[in-house]
Amino acid sequence: MKRPNILWYCTDQQRFDTIGALGNPHVKTPVLDQLVKQGVAFTNAYCQSPICTPSRASFMTGLYPSRARTTRNGNATFPSDIPLISKLIADAGYRCGLVGKFHLVSAGKRPEPRLDDGFEYWQHSHAPRDDWPEGTHAYADWVREQGGDLNEMTASGASVSAEFHQTKWASDCAIDFISQEHDRPWMLNLNVYDPHPPFIPPAEYADKFQPDDMPGPNFRDGDLEHQKKLEAVDFQVKGKTPEECDAKSVQAKYYAMIAQIDDQFSRILEVLDNTGQRDNTLVIFTSDHGEMLGDHGLMYKGCRFYEGLVKVPLIFSMPESLQNNQKCNGLVELVDLSATLLDVAGVEIPAHHQGRSLWPILVGNESGDTIRSSVRSEYFDALDTSFTGGSGSFATMYRDERYKLVIYHDHNLGELYDLEEDPWEYNDLWENSDYSDIKNRLIYESFNAHVNLTTNVGSERIAPM
Repeated sequence: MKRPNILWYCTDQQRFDTIGALGNPHVKTPVLDQLVKQGVAFTNAYCQSPICTPSRASFMTGLYPSRARTTRNGNATFPSDIPLISKLIADAGYRCGLVGKFHLVSAGKRPEPRLDDGFEYWQHSHAPRDDWPEGTHAYADWVREQGGDLNEMTASGASVSAEFHQTKWASDCAIDFISQEHDRPWMLNLNVYDPHPPFIPPAEYADKFQPDDMPGPNFRDGDLEHQKKLEAVDFQVKGKTPEECDAKSVQAKYYAMIAQIDDQFSRILEVLDNTGQRDNTLVIFTSDHGEMLGDHGLMYKGCRFYEGLVKVPLIFSMPESLQNNQKCNGLVELVDLSATLLDVAGVEIPAHHQGRSLWPILVGNESGDTIRSSVRSEYFDALDTSFTGGSGSFATMYRDERYKLVIYHDHNLGELYDLEEDPWEYNDLWENSDYSDIKNRLIYESFNAHVNLTTNVGSERIAPM
């Protein structure tokens, strides 16, 4: 097969359960629904960290965050000895472009520095605000050119109109890139900022979703008491009831932001069709991590590993070449997305890479029912709390096909859930003596996975001694 183009669309902080065709009747995602019907959806895809930078560093390198030495947000630098997959793909002959967020190093109080990333087309944007100098932030410059003022638009928590929205700008850039003459295959990594907080969709989208129509979060009596036990562990907020955090209203706004993404995604796919590139373009839709959205009394993100936070959408579509309307329930990780991109681009997957290509499943040569025996996620934050105010928590998640184990290593705390019987994690079995053998087995397996997968044994061996 001719090497395909790659359109890799990555949202920011989008939960797995936010697509109509995958079981949510409250969202409005007709374009994503069609993508599911014309492709392969992995319904148990897990990110390798519940916060932005380590998750993105992981799938951009194919390494677990601790192995990539990038475990927190706000880092000054990125390890120069670890190749990014975009660089490897570019070196293999692809024209690579980036639109929107990158966030492998801090974009706070400065423009995000470029790395050896392989991107020839670079239209960078971080948060939708206007505190970067002119000429250093493509989205802010574009808004100014359109006669807008982001500071004025976002004053007092107001929303940016659809006309000036970062999602719309990113789509314009994507259309510009796709429409150019290409003398070789291309990969476009498109990263919109939504549905990341603040939850302020344009009014025309917010009006389509009413709080009273929302199902509300996954919350039961006892959740706040449980979160109280975990209060010493880093998180952006403390536990509250759905009423206290206005969860249905937030959910409506969150779904409105996703509806705008769906509309803008439609524009991009239409250009692929109109330029005759759709049949030879692998379209991927995913997110870096999820959002608690009121589940168990929590909003936003931090050091927790509940399903809404660590499980993300992962859809592949190229209708003429891949299976259509396939939902794969096997466990996968975003490092597997990373390996798949290399495989598709004809790049030999490096020995250090920790993902596995999903291509055999995409083309129907292997089943998607059982893929990995387990998945893992990490939160290893800094002990320096001068910026976060947190405790610098260290935690790991290990999930096999039935159980999820979470250990908060610096607090002598843990959680254990039977996801077959308790898919929304209401019943913590950590202290249940009937599950002691299961807990001990999972601790042993989790420890082995950590040692085997994240230990850096040093440089290549060239002699026996």
